[in-house]
Amino acid sequence: MSLTLMLLLAPSVALALLAIVSFFQTAPYPPIRKAMPFAAVLIGAASVSSLAVYAWTGAATLPLSISGFDLMFVRFDLVSAVLVALVGFVGAIVLAYSGEYLEGEAGQGRFMSWLMLAMASVLMLVMSGHLIQVFVFWVTTSLCLHRLLLFYPGRRGAQRAARKKFVFARAGDLLLAGAGILLWMHYGTGNIAEINEMARAGGEPGSLATTMAALMLAGVAILKSAQFPFHGWLTEVMETPTPVSALLHAGIINAGGFLLIRFADVMLLAPGVLALLVLVGGFTALFGGLVMLTQPAVKTSLAWSTISQMGFMIFQCGLALFPLALLHIVLHSLYKAHAFLGSGDAVKQVASIRRPGPIALPGLRTVGTAFLTAIAIYAATTLLVGLEGKSPQAIALGAILVFGVAYMLAQGLADKAPRQLGLYTAGYSVAVTLAYFALQSAAAYLAYPTLPAPPSPDGLEWALIALALFSFALVAFAQATFPLWASHPAVRGLRVHLTNGFYINAVWDRILGGWRHSGRARS
Repeated sequence: MSLTLMLLLAPSVALALLAIVSFFQTAPYPPIRKAMPFAAVLIGAASVSSLAVYAWTGAATLPLSISGFDLMFVRFDLVSAVLVALVGFVGAIVLAYSGEYLEGEAGQGRFMSWLMLAMASVLMLVMSGHLIQVFVFWVTTSLCLHRLLLFYPGRRGAQRAARKKFVFARAGDLLLAGAGILLWMHYGTGNIAEINEMARAGGEPGSLATTMAALMLAGVAILKSAQFPFHGWLTEVMETPTPVSALLHAGIINAGGFLLIRFADVMLLAPGVLALLVLVGGFTALFGGLVMLTQPAVKTSLAWSTISQMGFMIFQCGLALFPLALLHIVLHSLYKAHAFLGSGDAVKQVASIRRPGPIALPGLRTVGTAFLTAIAIYAATTLLVGLEGKSPQAIALGAILVFGVAYMLAQGLADKAPRQLGLYTAGYSVAVTLAYFALQSAAAYLAYPTLPAPPSPDGLEWALIALALFSFALVAFAQATFPLWASHPAVRGLRVHLTNGFYINAVWDRILGGWRHSGRARS
């Protein structure tokens, strides 16, 4: 076994061995908990070192062989190096946090065992170089998560969440198996690197086999990343310990995006499937963002935020902006892990807030001015940095991000707002635009040639881009003007429906028997 392969597999092997030891420690204060901080530091450092290994060795598919027989293939490229570092870093923090969070729990050893097995499975998943490995570690990760969701098996909310997650996960497993079989039959190999190379070199867009495989992969991503209407279970995982929420929202939920990124060359051969991802992802991003604003609980609001962010990631994949989708995974994971692990402090901070005085509310004219100003700033910055090497999809995505900045700009331009606030928000708009182009250019540069560049948009994609720009602008405008019409009776009723997510989750409870089982438990 090569030194590179040993370094890459070390975190997963260490986690699996520690999980076995931890599983048999059933006392309320298992001795292994004392070693967790030290083990977490070593595992995190070993995972982050994958970036240095990639910079030194470059991309490769490394076979793990015994007596000439290949047991598995480790695909090591930019995608796997970044995600191994991310999962290892976030997972190490969650692991160290768990040692104290569940102090005294009778099942602490068992919990940490399943947590470490889930981390090891995710690490092996992102390094999988063969279709069979992807399927095996995909299912293993899901089953480990299922055990974590039922850490408190007596909680009805946990039961409902686990039941829905289990059904959706098994449907995704079937689709993933079908996609793998189609790809293997069509390309004559299960090696993922070879499949992507053949798809990029000689693939014919619109062929039946690749279109069906891409459609199945899209279905798996939609199910795994909690996209509408299969999102409800994610809002119910608050019944589990906080470390599970942190690992789930910061790592496992990104698996759908990883799958699309890993098979990016295959996805480009199915323009219709990419269009479907734009529609589903864009709608989920808007829907989740609106519902998030109505949630009174911090963790529930964070869950809806994750649904919205995953929708935006799927939306990026639909636009073939795979390097930006990978960047989105990294940034969102770091933010969301911090948000969940610090949610207790957030509750204390919110409780201690005292309204300092009247809030500046922008009028319609001010909001319109703010949006026009934000668009003008974005257009001027775009011309300043130049359009060379920037796809229409990336430019449109930047415009969507600027709509969010326009909301802040409207607060700064309100009549009763301090003049300094308006200048600050204008400067913030320029900084956000420059940061977007800098990150977009850096992601595209580093991802070449691992990930394909987005193709020139056709008529359908231009129409979807226009629809997305209009939809996101409309929602941002409605959000900015919300205080002007929030007191209307129709709006108050709409807020109630939004708070309940338009009852999609209740429909799934009905379909899967959640209400029936809960009713029996009460009786």
